[in-house]
Amino acid sequence: MKRAWRQFVLASLLGLGIGLGCAGPGATGLAAAELVMFERSGCPWCARWDREVAPNYGATDEGKLAPLRRVNLDNGQPRDMALTLPVRFTPTFVLIDQGREVGRITGYMDEGMFWGLLAKMIQDLQNATGRAPGAASLGRPG
Repeated sequence: MKRAWRQFVLASLLGLGIGLGCAGPGATGLAAAELVMFERSGCPWCARWDREVAPNYGATDEGKLAPLRRVNLDNGQPRDMALTLPVRFTPTFVLIDQGREVGRITGYMDEGMFWGLLAKMIQDLQNATGRAPGAASLGRPG
């Protein structure tokens, strides 16, 4: 049921079944985007995300559009990205495109909320950049 709901939310936000690839030769897809997960050692919500989402994230459409990069805040804030605000709470998921923040999810409640918010951030990025998605299948394994 959760998988069907995530597919519905993503399909709705992306134009009822329009896929996520590049529009064609020379088109810029979202390949430059990455999802940065800020975490700390001992964070119980980070561990929950690791159990519920991490095993399949890379195989999802979202994971292909915005590969996951993990940053442990025990080592300090990263200097290679322009964040709108410093990250204080973990987990925090920041969608980065071309080195700058374009969206943020602070905290993790459950996978349904995570997937819905991530789909919204990806849609907002597509709307802001004018990047046209091409044809690809939607859905997540499992």
